[in-house]
Amino acid sequence: MMILVAGPYRSGTFDNPTRMADNLARLEAVTLPLFRLGHIPMIGEWLALPLLRQAGSTGPGDVAYEEICYPIAHRLIERCDAVLRLPGDSKGADEDVRRALARGLPVYMRLEDVPPCAAIPP
Repeated sequence: MMILVAGPYRSGTFDNPTRMADNLARLEAVTLPLFRLGHIPMIGEWLALPLLRQAGSTGPGDVAYEEICYPIAHRLIERCDAVLRLPGDSKGADEDVRRALARGLPVYMRLEDVPPCAAIPP
């Protein structure tokens, strides 16, 4: 499965770049275990951050940020097979979950609940 990892990125950071980087590191911490279970992990910011640089974004909340950040996650959820929702307050992650459930996708609240692929290649 392609699994969207959803959780706090900007939430609670007061737009402090160091705190946002810490949140991204928490999201990324589950990606290798997901990969080792045979899945393709995805994080919306992996796609959004390069686009923001190309668009000339000056920081969270600017026009480019609003144009790209949430819309990329919304487009991505249309391609994913499941969501792993990590703990923490996040309106964006809550919206990802809402959209996943509306599509009938599984939403896992803990890494331990994500099933391995039936056949994991060596």
